[in-house]
Parts: sequence; C-alpha cells; structure tokens
Amino acid sequence: MTSTPGTAPGTPPGGQSRLRRRAGTAAVAALLLAGIPVGAAVSADAGTPKTATGPQGQKLTVSATTGLDPAQQKVRVQGGGYGLTTGIYVALCKDNGDNRVPSPCLGGADMSGGSKTSQWIVPPGDPYEGDLAQAFGPGGTFDVEIEIAQKGDGLDCAEVACSVVTRADHRAAGDRTQDVRIPVAFAGQDPGDGGGEGVDVPAGTVSYRSAADFTTAGKPLDLLLHPDSKKLYVGADNLPDTADVDERGLHVLNPENGASESWISQAPGSTGALRASAAARIAGPLPGDGVVYNYPLRGIGSAKSGDEAATGVWLAGSTITDIAPGTTPDTVLVAQGATLSEIERATGTATRSLTLPGGTQFAADPERKALWYTDFTAGKLHRVDLASFTVSGSFDLPGGPGGMAGFTETDPATGAVWVGVGRSVLVFDAAGTLVKTLLGKDLARDAAFDTASGRAYVVWQDGGDLSDPANDNNGTLTVYGTEDFAVAAKDLSLPGNHSQAGAASLAVEPGGATVFVTSPAEGKITKLVRQVSPLVTRAPADLTAKDGEEVAIRAEAEGTPEPTVRWQVSTDDAQTWKDVEGATESALTFTARTAQDGYRYRAEFRNDVGTTRTAAVTLTVTAATGGDTGGDVGGNGDASNGAGSTGGDGSTGGDGGTQSSGGSTTGDSDSTGGSGSTGTSGGSTGTSDGSGATVGGGVAGGTGTAATSGGGSLAATGATVMSVTLAAAGLVGAGVLVHRRARRRTEGAL
Repeated sequence: MTSTPGTAPGTPPGGQSRLRRRAGTAAVAALLLAGIPVGAAVSADAGTPKTATGPQGQKLTVSATTGLDPAQQKVRVQGGGYGLTTGIYVALCKDNGDNRVPSPCLGGADMSGGSKTSQWIVPPGDPYEGDLAQAFGPGGTFDVEIEIAQKGDGLDCAEVACSVVTRADHRAAGDRTQDVRIPVAFAGQDPGDGGGEGVDVPAGTVSYRSAADFTTAGKPLDLLLHPDSKKLYVGADNLPDTADVDERGLHVLNPENGASESWISQAPGSTGALRASAAARIAGPLPGDGVVYNYPLRGIGSAKSGDEAATGVWLAGSTITDIAPGTTPDTVLVAQGATLSEIERATGTATRSLTLPGGTQFAADPERKALWYTDFTAGKLHRVDLASFTVSGSFDLPGGPGGMAGFTETDPATGAVWVGVGRSVLVFDAAGTLVKTLLGKDLARDAAFDTASGRAYVVWQDGGDLSDPANDNNGTLTVYGTEDFAVAAKDLSLPGNHSQAGAASLAVEPGGATVFVTSPAEGKITKLVRQVSPLVTRAPADLTAKDGEEVAIRAEAEGTPEPTVRWQVSTDDAQTWKDVEGATESALTFTARTAQDGYRYRAEFRNDVGTTRTAAVTLTVTAATGGDTGGDVGGNGDASNGAGSTGGDGSTGGDGGTQSSGGSTTGDSDSTGGSGSTGTSGGSTGTSDGSGATVGGGVAGGTGTAATSGGGSLAATGATVMSVTLAAAGLVGAGVLVHRRARRRTEGAL
C-alpha cells in the first residue's frame, strides 16, 4: 500500500510539537557527541532496562529483558501512574496480545504473600495490605523484585511469547486497563528478530487435518504409496456392510481423490487356480509400478495397476505372519510363525531358513543387513544377521512377556527399530539398546518413517470397548522427531478408528506433506494433509526517515496454506493497534511525516492454522534538511573612510535551510558601528574605533578582514572564539547523527 503525502497510516494532527522536542534533543546529543574521544564505541547493553506505557498512562520498567538465565533470573520491576482503586499482580506471563488476559503466569496469582515469582500490589488501606500484599506508593508507584524462569507452572517461554506484566488482581479479573507488558527473552532467544509471536498457536506449529475419506477399497488392511508411479496400493478384505460386493483383493487408487484405478481380486490358490483373495500384507514395491504382497493363507503374489489377476506361488507349511523384500530383487523374506525363510518369488522355494525361539513378525533393515524379529509372547526382540542368516543378539522387551502385539518397524535413516507394545512404543538403536519409551493413551498399531524430514508417524488405535473407561472410540496420529523423539506436530484425533475390526496402517508421502491412515472398522482410508501456522522468515526493522521521504517496511512469512498479511499501526507505544487500510502486501510503503514520529508497526500473518505477528518496529521521523551544511565564506571587509562593513552574508545549513545576514556598520571615527549583526552560528559584532575596523560575520559565513590602526578590538573576542569552537564541535556531532540515521534508514528499508 502506498499513501499520498500527508495521509500516511495513522497520521494525527499536532506533530510539530514532537518535532521541535526531537530537534532540541538532537542538538544536545550533537554537543555531547563532540566530547566523545575519537574511537570510543557507543553500544546498548542487552540488559538495559526497558519501559512500556499502559493504556491509562502507567509506566512499567523492567531491569533486564534479554539473555535471561532459563533456570532462574531475578529482575527488578518498577511502576508508576497506576490507579489507586485497583490491585495488580506483577508476574511473568504468556503474552496473548492486546485486550487478552496475560495467562498463564509463572507462580500463578499470588494470594499468599510468600511468592517470589509474582508480587501483589494493592491500594493503600486495602484489606490485603501487609503480609499478603504491599501498597502502592505516592502516585501509584511500586518497586519490587521477582524471580522468573523460562519454564514452570504450565508456562514455557521457549514455546510461547512471554512478558513481564502487570494485570488487575483476582478481584477485577476482566479489567484490561491495568495490562502493561514488556516482552522478555531467555538465553538463546532473540525477540523481534525471529519467527514472531504466535497469537493462538506458536509460530511454525505443524499439524495435520483430514482432507478426504476414501471408501473405494473395501476393508483396508495395508497401504503402500508407490515411490515411482505415485499410486496408492491398498491391501483389502471384504467389508461386511457392503454385502452386494466382495471387495477382497489389491486396490490401486489415485492418491489425490481416492478414485479406483484398478482392482486385482484374483490370485492363485493352493492348486494354482485363480480365486478371490484378500491382500493381507504388502511386502514392497516392484520397479516402476506394482507390488509384492501376501494373500491368505500362504500365498505370495505380485501385481500392478491394470492386471486382471495376480501371479503368485503357494507355500508349504503354516500361515504367513509377515513378509518383506528379500536380499535380492527376486526373493522375499517370509515369517511363518517362528520360522524365517528367504523365498524365491517365481518358484516358492526357500533358499535358506531359520527357526527362532518364538515370534510372528519382523522388520528388515537392508542397509545394515539386519532383521529384527519380535516375540511378544516371550517379551523378546531378536536380531538376525542377514548375511549369515543367524541370530546375532536377543533383547528384552520391557513390560515382560505377554505384551499386546502391535508393530515392528525400522527407521531406514538410523537403523533404529520401533516396537509397538500395548500403549507404548519402544525404540531400540541399531545395536539393540533401548533408547526411548513413548507412551500413548491408545494401542500402538503402526509406524511409518519419512527420511526426508526425519519424522516418525505413529497411529494409535482405540481399544473399541466402550465399557472400558480408557476407551473413547477415537484413535490418534502422533508425529515424532527420529533424533530427539520430541513431538513434531500437534496430535490429531482419529474419530471412530478402533481396533475391534483390525489394526490401522500408515503410508507417508516423501516429505510428509500427505499421510494416509486406514480405519478397518469404518472401511475407509483418511487422507491427511500437513498444515503449518505462519512463521516469519523476514522480520521488519526499526527505521529512520526524514519528513516527506518514502519508506518501506517489509516482512515475509511461510506457512501451509500460504498465509495472508495485513499491517497494523500503534500510535500509543504498542498498547493498542489498528489495521492500516488496504495494507495487505509484504511491503508497507508510504510517505513518512513528522506526525508519525514514534509510531510502531507490525505485520500480522494468518492462515487456517493460526495467526503470527512480527515484533513491533519503530518509525523515527526527523525534519527535512534544507540548504547547505555550511554557509558561504564572507568576502573581505571594506575599510574605507573609517567605515566597518561585513564582506558577505553568514548563512547556516540548519534543518529548515534558514539563512541570516551578517552585521554591517558605517560610522565616523570614535563611533560604535551601529548595530553590527551577529551571524546565526556565533557571529561577532562589528565595531569601529578610529581608523580601526573589525568586520563581523556569521561563523558559517566566515569573518571579514579587519584593518586596524593602533587600537584594534581582537582582545575582546575571546567569547567569540569559544563560540566558534563549540559550534564546530556541534556540527561534527550532528554529522555523526546524520550518518547513523542514514545507515539505519537504509537497513530498515531492506
């Protein structure tokens, strides 16, 4: 948005008085700068106290606001101008923005008088004055210390924006007129230069939402998103609710909309004849397109989209309980209870076999030539070396024998094995050491990994028995980091996904933008899409401009869906904000006016997930500079007939480009030269003494030549010399200020 001159965002009348005050301050600063030794550095201490102004003119000051000790930091909090009819709390709280109560707070609301994390201030004579609270001083003042920490009492300032605040006490909880906030940051944080303040959720919060339900594949049992063809393969059984159609088989769906592209319902049975067969487990993809899968009871088949029937072999022995790709392209690894075999897909011949003490399922790690075999009944996890096809280690599953079987999956990136047992997930590293136990409120049923983002996706399924108080009929999707095991996205509830009709399974698109989750009980596949609340990637910076100068304040953010932006302005030191009309682009461009000096601006980014605001930045507007920095040098004084005259004008290059003329006198001998004028910056008065003449001129305009005969007046110019020295120093200081402001303006406009 671009505003026309004189109509910049939020401009009120009466800006000139502020300008005059700032000009005076700049002049004093210039003289002070002249006294700084060459090479001296001027810097701001990160711990410098900060002050904020409240909605009723209250002043709040905090002794330190950045680089605070996360474990504990004592800060001094001072206030003034508070009303003497309302009590307040002083505390560290989550900053929820304008007109919203700061909450939760460290230490809660102190009503005991013994808290060190908050203080209670009350009007003089209040019933609580004394042991529980202290009274305001004259003028609504107070001076207290509080001890704050990064985390505690439900507050985590590493996750949310926090401020030291004042707020009305519990007797006036809805009163927002006492809210005064000063943002703080603990060591490692940098407010205003990072991701901004998440208003409703932390900036950059990842979550998933349901985008569609696919009901075109019967009762889904297993999923695979083909890495080459990008088609969604679904192993399915028949859904009893659709008695008119037998949906058993291998379904191929369009992952965008769930439309059926192919359905392979026939596979060879024990005699080799084709028959309707469910697809129980998908072993892995075939090159280009298609999958290898297990069909009950002992069939190993392969098919791709468009095939009329699967090709396959029927194994001897017991029922297949798990299947995975083999060590060569033409083989598969098959579990038939406690027996592990590598099978040629074309013939069904076992090339090698191994019988373990017990178990039913496994997870292969081809990268490390390892296979992890799980015996839930005995509470054991066995590691098989695929090169020698021997057991290379056995490990206990915590919780002992008899744990409810869930899943066994390996992380391709790290080699860690994740085992779902009952309502927990046990994570073992590649050496078999238990490194993490993740607890859930439901049954751990399946896991999938996205190596691109380093995320593990776990589906937890409700038990489905509503007579059990632990059950609510709803499952959960949880996302974890595979390095630190921290939750990497908001948990997503999966209503109706329970285990009474079969275990849920997962497929994750590379990068994690889309996740597919089966619900056998409901006969559907839910497509989930990732969404991210706005995260600021380019924060605005304070900037300085001259009156009438075009300025641009810029901010950018990323998020999913793409966030929109609107700019806001505050004319009262960030206590209240209003939208800048029409300002919905990444750059806010307008003509700066002196009336806007001290205004604060911020960008607010929104999408369906949340709202994030940038830290507020301050606009400083100085007067426009006119004229030259220094005036012209005066000409030689004309000394004829005893008359003293200035040889030129003295002019100054002040902010307004003003000029003043030098003094001029004409007189007889022994006469004072009238009213010799003084140049703007310390000019001296011209005088005449007989034939001697001193020509006065402005400092910036130079000094006229003096012709003296006998008694000149240079002895009386000591003050003038001093004025020249101070003025020159002032100009040097002003030059430093101009240089610094110009640099800030350049940086702020980027």
